[in-house]
Amino acid sequence: MTVGFGSRLRAALDEHGPLCVGVDPHAALLDAWGLPQSADGVRAFGLAVVDAAASRVAAIKPQVAFFERFGSAGLAALEDVLAAGRAAGLLVIADAKRGDIGTTMAGYAQAWLAPGAPLEADALTISPYLGGGSLADAITQALPHGKGVFVLAATSNPDGAGLQQARTDTPGETVALRVTREVTALDVAGAGLGSVGLVVGATIDRAAFALDDDTLRTVPLLAPGFGAQGATPADLRTRFGTLAGNVLASESRSILSAGPDRIAATIEERAARYQEVMGG
Repeated sequence: MTVGFGSRLRAALDEHGPLCVGVDPHAALLDAWGLPQSADGVRAFGLAVVDAAASRVAAIKPQVAFFERFGSAGLAALEDVLAAGRAAGLLVIADAKRGDIGTTMAGYAQAWLAPGAPLEADALTISPYLGGGSLADAITQALPHGKGVFVLAATSNPDGAGLQQARTDTPGETVALRVTREVTALDVAGAGLGSVGLVVGATIDRAAFALDDDTLRTVPLLAPGFGAQGATPADLRTRFGTLAGNVLASESRSILSAGPDRIAATIEERAARYQEVMGG
């Protein structure tokens, strides 16, 4: 029987703690690392991050856009990074933020979450703003293969708040809460941590989005906003409370800026800080 993504994530969080390392080879970082602005550069960058993160953290999160900008060669580089991350025992979350309807959304699931696909990842970030139901085909295809999704719900970017906090026609319900209800209803994992997760920013006020602890009790949370965006490991428990054990704390620039010679040590130091906060 295929082990569900939620179960695999639970085991990885318990073993390594909550740190998720972003793989964001944007132009300034390639220059700082002494790498070329090319597909070869982003491949070398990504593989170096995989080597540094392996056995130290639960997950990595390659930002697809920084590979796509080099066209087909960039996507080939991304394929190598995704495969290397999974081979190293890391959970690999493709940060692609795909969102569409029907067979198109199913096609994205086949591209990113089908076993053996060239771009195979363990989970994919997806956008619900064509309606939560629009994601059903992707989610129902992903779950039987032990894959997961993280649905944008309450993001840390200021521009998102007005939309995500807007009230629906259901009393007390925000758009973020409706998205949460619709997509988590598609998760059939049962007890334990689910495989349909949410992107919930570490720097937001969850109450303003009407996302309380009871609603999110068994939902994996991918939390941007740690590191360069201001949240610290010590904020994990204060911001997420009883949900802290379900959180992947995503950091990118704060770790990647250490450079190729220091990144492994920086990841190890940062992971240890999160583990201390979680009592590990």
